[in-house]
Amino acid sequence: MARQLDEQIAGRFPVGQRLRVLDVGMGQGTQALRLARAGHQVTGLEQDPTMVAAARAALAAEPEGIRERVRIIEGDGRDTGVHFLPGSFDVVLCHGVLMYVEEPDALLAGVARMLAHGGLLSLLVRNGDALAMRPGLYGDWGGALAAFDTVAYRNRLGLDVRADRLETLTATLAGIGAPLHTWYGVRVFTDTVADDAEAPADVDTLLAVEERAGRSDPYRRVAALLHLCGVRD
Repeated sequence: MARQLDEQIAGRFPVGQRLRVLDVGMGQGTQALRLARAGHQVTGLEQDPTMVAAARAALAAEPEGIRERVRIIEGDGRDTGVHFLPGSFDVVLCHGVLMYVEEPDALLAGVARMLAHGGLLSLLVRNGDALAMRPGLYGDWGGALAAFDTVAYRNRLGLDVRADRLETLTATLAGIGAPLHTWYGVRVFTDTVADDAEAPADVDTLLAVEERAGRSDPYRRVAALLHLCGVRD
């Protein structure tokens, strides 16, 4: 997904431009720190105190020049309007957040308002059109059958969450003034790999396969996750 995001940034903004980035639901700060290392000014918004502490600890280990480019705010992604003025950012990330929000439209409208004209909105969501894939590949036929007619699922943390369908999000993005520009699949072949599995010796080939599948039909349509990129009108 990082490669996909870099591709979209490179295709939309001049080389060397220092972008204003908002990471909504930044978690432990993986993407925020990566973009700060690339020279961008990054603001992270996160409501989980444990994740905020982890992000601050990771930031503290960075060189001073990178620490100066990152600001961390503890807060809910639905309250972007409380913290920021409309049009304040060139890029807004909202990765792995919508599955925890029962009614995501208000959150999406809020983050879209944070974008300057021509700004990039990057969403990472669970693919509601492929929920039967994981149980099916595990041989859980009852679970696979039930997954065809729902967007609800239980994640690896044991939490009951929700997925999003490409068609629905496409319409939502158009309605909030950040129409879909392009989209990718993420974790096409590797969704059933254990979280603690060691990387294979040919990890570069694995990444090349996933990257190719993530931009190619029909493979991307059955990916575990969807990476959608909208552009602010």
